[in-house]
Amino acid sequence: MEDYRSSINDFKLIWDVWENHTQKNPKREAIIHWDVITGSYRWTYGNLWESALKVADYLIKNGVAKGDICALMIRHNMYFYPIYMGVSLMGAIPAVLAHPNARLHPDKFINGLVGMAQKSGLDWILTEHELGPIINPVITGLKVSIKGIFYPLECLKDWQSREIDSSSIKKSRNGIDENMPFLLQHSSGTTGLQKAVVLSHRAILEHVKRYSEAIKLCEKDKIVSWLPLYHDMGLIAAFHLPLIYGIPSVLIDPLQWIIAPRIFFYAISDEKCTLTWLPNFAYNIMANRVSDRDMENIRLDSMRMFINCSEVVRAQSHDRFLRRFHKYGVKKQSLAVCYAMAETTFAVTQTTTDIEAPWVFVSRDALSRQMVEIEVNENLAKKCVSSGKPISGCAVKITDENGKELPEDRIGRVIINSVSLFDGYRNDCERTRHVLKDGWYLSGDLGFCHKGEYFIIGREDDVIIMAGNNIYPEDIEDAVNKVPGIISGRVVAFGVDNEQLGTQDICVVAETSIVNESKKEALKLALMQAGMSIDVTISQIYLVPPRWLIKSSAGKPSRRANKERILSEKLQDDAKP
Repeated sequence: MEDYRSSINDFKLIWDVWENHTQKNPKREAIIHWDVITGSYRWTYGNLWESALKVADYLIKNGVAKGDICALMIRHNMYFYPIYMGVSLMGAIPAVLAHPNARLHPDKFINGLVGMAQKSGLDWILTEHELGPIINPVITGLKVSIKGIFYPLECLKDWQSREIDSSSIKKSRNGIDENMPFLLQHSSGTTGLQKAVVLSHRAILEHVKRYSEAIKLCEKDKIVSWLPLYHDMGLIAAFHLPLIYGIPSVLIDPLQWIIAPRIFFYAISDEKCTLTWLPNFAYNIMANRVSDRDMENIRLDSMRMFINCSEVVRAQSHDRFLRRFHKYGVKKQSLAVCYAMAETTFAVTQTTTDIEAPWVFVSRDALSRQMVEIEVNENLAKKCVSSGKPISGCAVKITDENGKELPEDRIGRVIINSVSLFDGYRNDCERTRHVLKDGWYLSGDLGFCHKGEYFIIGREDDVIIMAGNNIYPEDIEDAVNKVPGIISGRVVAFGVDNEQLGTQDICVVAETSIVNESKKEALKLALMQAGMSIDVTISQIYLVPPRWLIKSSAGKPSRRANKERILSEKLQDDAKP
């Protein structure tokens, strides 16, 4: 069979790669739209391309112009894919946004949409008719650039018989070159307002070529994902990479996965999938909520890599996942890790295929002093999992606060140089200058290098400094999550300045279903003891009801947003007479 990587090298524009696949393999499966309610739909390159052309023609005839930013706010729908591609085919720039749903806090949605409309300069919103009453009030009356709202799903019947003007589509995108913007990717927003990352054709194609080499992608692979396409891990890894490379992807409704995580395994087993990317919390959810009864007649042997990405990797998550699903075919060597971000298109590092992701036991005391010392006593250590080595075209440095490169086994700031680096944040030159220095991207992450492998341990802004020691909130959250009565994965830890002592106090917000006050007090004591088990004193514990925590669009509890929320509520309570 044809080597699909060689065909990628022949083109400089993404839609030319799509068209090439269509011309050579029109009946080849491109996307299997997986839906347990409405049933699956299998898109071929041929019918996907034809539908995308009809969308492009529709947009042109309704006033969308080359270079316009088209924000797509559409729930899991089989027609999302040609709509997205159609925006690109006529030379506009797609930007996939999170839609309002029960898992996204209303304040987070409204503030995010307003901020993106004002900051990113959105021109059009393409959404569902049912979401119109929610979206219209948000943008009505604001000083934003939005020209109008389309409901493209309603026009699908017309598209089936519509005569398209191919010449106008080509004319619309005329003059676009490889260095011009292809898409606008909004960051997950866990540390503040979402930032609009501009990615070019060149950046995406370079990334796909190099990352596919790192994971040894081949034409026999089939990707499976429940990740939302408004997140870079879903959009780039699970959508663009296979679509450009020429292999099929199985895409599952994220909300259906949240309700019934077992459907992810059903898709793997039925479709014989081989690759997926998952945030760390997903390993815990599946280990906790998928029963042996759910796994009857299910086999996962086809999977060559479950790639942990998006969050700091937690060794116990891998361990639990492997113990739980080993008998169904999950292999130790299939548990891989990737370090990625929207600003580098996606991947920066990747662990080696076919071997278990390396790990080391590091002294907690040494970590607090920003040093790395191997610790044989596991009770005094943190098990750190490697995120791998830089992929081709990427370079990584660990530096001090002055930008000086640090040697191995020193904790510092992670900075990155990449051939697929973003072009900057749209309409935000100041922020761009702040994070791009002499061709290097300042990630805001902390990590270290050990024997050539890079280990990411947290966000610089999240580190708690208590009595001169650096405390990583992930460690506290891991310890607290083990306490019975706490809803697993629904915990955040953060520091609050204590001006009297000149240090920071450690605070924890944890969700629980317990309502009895005496039982709550007992639970708080158990949480404090969990902190003491890792030599951490928790000063304040806030127990909140289920689904209280605000999540980012990536599905992770936002430490900053929840810190602001709980402290604001505490301030209001203190002010009451």
